[in-house]
Amino acid sequence: MEYLQYAFFRNALAGIIIVSIAAAIIGTYIISRRMVSITGGVTHACFGGLGLGYYLGVSPVAMAAAFAVVSSLGVEWIAGRYRVREDSAIAVIWSLGMAVGILFVFLTPGYVPELNSFLFGNILTITSSDLWLFALFTILLIAFFLTFRRTIVACAFDRDFAKVAGLPVKTINYVMTVFVAVSVVLTIRLIGIMLLLSMLTVPVLIAEVWRKRFMSIMIVAMAVSLACSIAGLFLATVVDVPCSAIIVLLQITVYALARVINDIISRKLAQ
Repeated sequence: MEYLQYAFFRNALAGIIIVSIAAAIIGTYIISRRMVSITGGVTHACFGGLGLGYYLGVSPVAMAAAFAVVSSLGVEWIAGRYRVREDSAIAVIWSLGMAVGILFVFLTPGYVPELNSFLFGNILTITSSDLWLFALFTILLIAFFLTFRRTIVACAFDRDFAKVAGLPVKTINYVMTVFVAVSVVLTIRLIGIMLLLSMLTVPVLIAEVWRKRFMSIMIVAMAVSLACSIAGLFLATVVDVPCSAIIVLLQITVYALARVINDIISRKLAQ
C-alpha cells in the first residue's frame, strides 16, 4: 500500500477505475450490437494514426483519435451506403490502418520510444491531464446513455424495429460509434492495442453468464471490470510484470470460473 504515496500510482489507480467504467458501458453496447469485429478493426486502424503522428511530429494520440473516428464512421457509411457487409468493410479499414502505421513508423527518423506503450500498454504513464480527459469522456458517455437509454437499447438489439418505431437509428448509431472509437483511443494508453478487446468484451461476457437484461449486464460487467483491473494493478506491484497482462489473465480466469460454476448449477437444477 505504500505505492499509494506516489502520484504516478494514484493516477494509474484513478485512470483504471474511470476507464473500467467507460469500458463496461461501451462493451455492453458493442456485444449487444455484435460490433466486436468493428471494434477490433478500429483498434488496429488506430495504428495508422499513431504512425502518422510520429512522422509529422504531432500528438500520436490525437492522430489515433482522428483515425479511429474516421474509420469507425467509414465502416458504418460503407456498410449502409453501398450495402457492403460490415466484416468486409472492416477488413479494408483494418488493413489500411495497419499498412499506413507501418509505413510511417518506418519513415520516422530514429527510434520510436513510446511505440511499445501503445502496443502493449503502460498504465503508469497516465498523467493528470489524461485523467481529466478520461473523466470528461466518461461523464459525457454516461450522460448520453442515461438520456437516450431506451433508444440505444432498442437500436442495439433490433435496428429494424427501431426504424419502424420512428427512432433516430442512424443518429444513435453514429454517435455511439464515435463513443466506441474514442473509448478505443483512450484505452490504448491503459492496456495497449494488443489487449484492448479483452477490456471491452470479457467483463460483459462474464456478466452475460449470470444476467440477461441490458442494464443488469452493464452493472455486473462494471463490477467485474473494476475488480479485475484494481486487483491486476496491485498484483503487478508484487510480481513485477505488466499490469495489462495480469488484468486480462484475471478476466479470463473469472470467465472460465463463471462458466464452470454456471454449468454445475445448471446440471444440479436439471436433476
